[in-house]
Amino acid sequence: MTRNPFQINPENFNKPRKKTTPKNVREAHEGLYHARMNLPTAARHCGMTEKEMKMTFWEYLKYNPIMEINNV
Repeated sequence: MTRNPFQINPENFNKPRKKTTPKNVREAHEGLYHARMNLPTAARHCGMTEKEMKMTFWEYLKYNPIMEINNV
């Protein structure tokens, strides 16, 4: 009997969230700021939802203005 490749596996839905610590949040913000992480990856890295990550990253940008790099 073959397994249906389109069958949904319920084990994939309830993954435990990582503990949110200031260190993890700082790493995620810096990863987003320098474009080393995308939003879903950063949110999983620090145990937040994507909406929470967006809100905290906007706060991060408010107090850490974007630096311009001039390539001469």
